[in-house]
Amino acid sequence: MENDILVGLDIGTTKVCAVVAKIDEQDNINILGVGLSPSDGITRGVVTNIEKTVRSINSSIAEAESRSGIKIQSVIVGIAGEHIKSFQSRGVIAISNPENDITKSDVNRLIEDTKRVALPADRKIIHVIPQEFIIDGQDGVKDPVGMSGVRLEANVHIITGLISAAQNIYKCVERAGLQIHDIVLEPLASSYSVLDEEEKEVGIALLDVGGGTTDLAVFEDRTIRHTAVIPIAGNQVTNDLRKVLGILTEQAEKLKCQHGFAYVPSVVDDGAIILPGIGGRPPIEVNKRLVAQIIQPRMEEILEIALLEIKRSGSSKHLSAGIVLTGGGSLIKGTAELAREVLGMPVKIGIPSGFKAGLVREVENPIYATSVGLVLYGLRNREDIFRIPRNGRKRKSIHNILKKMSEWFKEM
Repeated sequence: MENDILVGLDIGTTKVCAVVAKIDEQDNINILGVGLSPSDGITRGVVTNIEKTVRSINSSIAEAESRSGIKIQSVIVGIAGEHIKSFQSRGVIAISNPENDITKSDVNRLIEDTKRVALPADRKIIHVIPQEFIIDGQDGVKDPVGMSGVRLEANVHIITGLISAAQNIYKCVERAGLQIHDIVLEPLASSYSVLDEEEKEVGIALLDVGGGTTDLAVFEDRTIRHTAVIPIAGNQVTNDLRKVLGILTEQAEKLKCQHGFAYVPSVVDDGAIILPGIGGRPPIEVNKRLVAQIIQPRMEEILEIALLEIKRSGSSKHLSAGIVLTGGGSLIKGTAELAREVLGMPVKIGIPSGFKAGLVREVENPIYATSVGLVLYGLRNREDIFRIPRNGRKRKSIHNILKKMSEWFKEM
């Protein structure tokens, strides 16, 4: 597949979504195809059954291929789950060239130096995200390339994950007949599709409420400052409804999506909802306010844990743009109102954007935030992913495509 076609693959707990996009010479994005299938074999963002996951991937890819008319060969895939951990690190190098000019290779050498941290044998670094560079004691530098100095330092945000979790994702994608260009942290990917650069500059938090996990990313000064994965999400809301009302999981999910409210005061029409009885029993009648009273405590719990993580990041007083909610869980009516009350800051629902043509209306939905974000991540980082100029048209060799992934398995 040539590098003007990018495919984002979001392997989630409740759904697998593939988005096919074509990049023109002006770097505009045209959405060619979308594939969406129920996810089976994923628990809280982690593969628990390879064969079921492969079938879900195949189904999503087949739909995306049918709608786009393109044979998909490689993807940029997201990774999430409770195993994701992050921390701050610092590195320093000396500039040795005669003119003391800092080059891209010097920056790469510095980033490698920041990776020299003690990690458990079962973990590997997924991303190293520079926070700032320091040249001869002068801090606040965003891009040191071309500047002069003899000592270059960097503060970075390092995101790690379990080798086995990434390996299982790789196996599933490979068995589906696909190659992986890159593995990207899902909240980082989502930020590319639902956050503006201005919001990232003044300070904003992204809360992606999925089916198995809720992903948090905090941004300030146009860079990511903190990440966290909360192991409570939409599936727990569905499970609460199932247990309290004594109904099937499928019924609870449908009730949540069609009649659910996350904030009791948002319920205006407290009408009755008739649910089919189980095993020949008579139908069950519940009202919308009762459903909201079941949903709200779990959504409050998610938001309260997110608030604790934001405070732990030290950025709670610097989020001038507030919070952006995205993911399928954000579609529960009243979620934004509840978030404003619990978090005490501005809240909006994040809708994917950044594309010019194609299936625009189809992907303007929070459930596509990660898959669209993966495509945008691929566009913004095309030089690093494909090792070619942004306006180039060369194919990337199989060796280079798999080089990054092979590093995950050297110790296995």
